[in-house]
Amino acid sequence: MWITTLTDTVKKPTAIALGNFDGIHQGHRVVLQPILQKCNLTFKDNYNHNSIYPSVVSFSPHPKEFFTGNQIKLLTPIQEKAQYLESLGLKQLVLLPFDQKLAALDPQQFVEEILIKQLQARQISVGEDFRFGCQRKGTARDLQNIAANFGITVNINSLHKFHNHQDQPIRISSSLIRQALTLGAIEQANLMLGRSYTLIGKVVTGQQLGRQIGFPTANLQLPIDKFLPCYGVYAVNVSWENNTVRGVMNIGCRPTVDGNSPTVEVHLLNWSGNLYNQTLKVSLQKFLRSEQKFPSLDALKQQISSDCQAALEFLL
Repeated sequence: MWITTLTDTVKKPTAIALGNFDGIHQGHRVVLQPILQKCNLTFKDNYNHNSIYPSVVSFSPHPKEFFTGNQIKLLTPIQEKAQYLESLGLKQLVLLPFDQKLAALDPQQFVEEILIKQLQARQISVGEDFRFGCQRKGTARDLQNIAANFGITVNINSLHKFHNHQDQPIRISSSLIRQALTLGAIEQANLMLGRSYTLIGKVVTGQQLGRQIGFPTANLQLPIDKFLPCYGVYAVNVSWENNTVRGVMNIGCRPTVDGNSPTVEVHLLNWSGNLYNQTLKVSLQKFLRSEQKFPSLDALKQQISSDCQAALEFLL
């Protein structure tokens, strides 16, 4: 996956899926599909001068972050996003630097200067709610009409929906996935994503308190902009290299041992070994319980034992 923030290093010409695509959820994959279909006609492992590069074009920082000055926690930080896009068949991730100059472009200027001149777009795909240009004045239809003047097709894709427990159609969005994760509704979040929500991080040295009470844990160092679900205990699957193991994960400040900063720790069930410096992929399956403070370490050990049993039963 080629990742670039410089338009002069973009591999061209391009077929572009345009948007932020945080999460690469089921709705995003609908927008990506026309680009993949377009490039399957010309894509080769060894590109020739007639090739069109299937690309995702996003903005960095996120426009909301630029205007508010507040960092946005991401479902898929850049490297994780690139991995998912590559697995789907995309070959390039272009991160346009979002600054005052870019924000000031009107819709016509954005299409002509960025999409046509700098990116050499041959086809564009967006969701029907896509907005662009100064003050978000441009709509998906505006993009389609402007691009048509240059002989470029714009696919406008309907918003993807899922049915909740009341069989009501709900539009899938990154915001709704964040909300579900905040509430511990992991199954609902995974349904919207079309896969398990994952935390990917390197195992670093912790305080080794888990080892002292008989439940050794791998302490994960995550990207600082990774969105964390609500504090508590989760049933998870953990994978690294060629291994996949069931586990229990705790996210929180460990109030029983007077922790004062959040940690992400994973206990692997029926497995032992050295994981330091390994990169683990932790796939969340079920929220088991909220974080709580126990009156003693013995009470904590008893609860962890119950958590492990609950995870084993759920992950069968």
